Amino acid sequence: MKAAVVGAGWAGLSAAVALRDAGWEVTVYEAGRTPGGRARRVPREGGALPLDNGQHILLGAYADTLALMRRLGRDPETLLARLPLRLASLDGGFRLAAPRLPAPWHAAWGLLTARGLAWRDRRAALRLMRRLRADRWRVPAGETVARLLDRLRQPAGVIRLLWEPLCLAALNTAPGQACAQLYAHVLRDSLAGRRAASDILVPRVDLSALWPDAAAATCRMRYGHAVRAVDPDDGGIVVDGTRYDAAVLAVPPAAAARVLAQGRAAQFAAGLADIPHSPIATLTLRLAQPWPLPQPMMMLHDYPAEGQDGQWVFDRAWLAGAADGPGEIAVVASAAASLAARDRQQVIDALMVQLREQAARGGLPPMPEVLDATLLIDRRATFMALPGLPRAGQATPWRTLGLAGDWTDTGYPGVLEGAVRSGQRAAAWIMGAG
Repeated sequence: MKAAVVGAGWAGLSAAVALRDAGWEVTVYEAGRTPGGRARRVPREGGALPLDNGQHILLGAYADTLALMRRLGRDPETLLARLPLRLASLDGGFRLAAPRLPAPWHAAWGLLTARGLAWRDRRAALRLMRRLRADRWRVPAGETVARLLDRLRQPAGVIRLLWEPLCLAALNTAPGQACAQLYAHVLRDSLAGRRAASDILVPRVDLSALWPDAAAATCRMRYGHAVRAVDPDDGGIVVDGTRYDAAVLAVPPAAAARVLAQGRAAQFAAGLADIPHSPIATLTLRLAQPWPLPQPMMMLHDYPAEGQDGQWVFDRAWLAGAADGPGEIAVVASAAASLAARDRQQVIDALMVQLREQAARGGLPPMPEVLDATLLIDRRATFMALPGLPRAGQATPWRTLGLAGDWTDTGYPGVLEGAVRSGQRAAAWIMGAG
């Protein structure tokens, strides 16, 4: 049996591995030259640390991704820095650390002992988690995260320091717009999951090297081929004139609508292009001297009215095992629509001011000279996680065609684990197991 996979992102490559493991002959079409899709390596000159098109993290709860890495011979314990749940602001004003206790006591202890939260904030946070658990992690239809936090009487302090940053990081959507049901799923599988599920896993290598390179090496890759037409029928599927037994379409929704528009699936694909997206911005600073952070991943307080949109900062030099060399820092801003509309140099300057000011308040030495500043803005980084947003499943009206991508209905927001799950489910569909 022969299958085509259109798109070599995390969704497409996970589908390709599942098909290959089942004995299918797989051809992967990829418009670019590097596997990984929206989580991939970006070429960089000058011998600097490898750069990604965005700073991504994983969680210990990402069971499918971790299992896929192991199946490909990629050791998660070597390639990922496993950090116990520990959220700390760069300015020193907030810290939440979950001890290595059995679940759910690790999260409860972390919330009860969090520095920077008033006692009423801590009790309110525990009350929210208990209420969601009692409700079996279901919330009223159409509820936003902001409405959920209001309904469960969360004080402004815990919203500002905990619930809002987690919402932006996980859903890439502001709490006033974000889907509370997806947020509840994230809390269920992280803070309320088994102890190891809440661990933060930060890549020590570039995102393509993490596992997409290894997956691509097992398939027939057709790089530089932007597919124009995919036409399914009950007996097979035609991809740009070549017939296959089946195919997985693992591209963004607008691209999926475009390639399906020419054939039998045109009506099915008509609404896919309407899914709204939200940008993520990543500023990478290469420094003249080492500048180690107290933790490899730390929180920033954002002040959008002042152009200070950063929410997280990463010590990339430490993660790459190069802590003794020149420093390298990455600042990440989620739900960055307003940032993306501004002048790039103004954005860079404002983020550097934000970083320097909060580091100074946290007692860090002054940031060394910046040798290079690279701002990457992925304007379609994830779908906007809106309540009631229609999301296609991985199955289609044709057994010969499966859909994959973090934008399909996985029960998760637009995260890496969702992409991997979608690819596996799409492969199962066309193999008759889904």
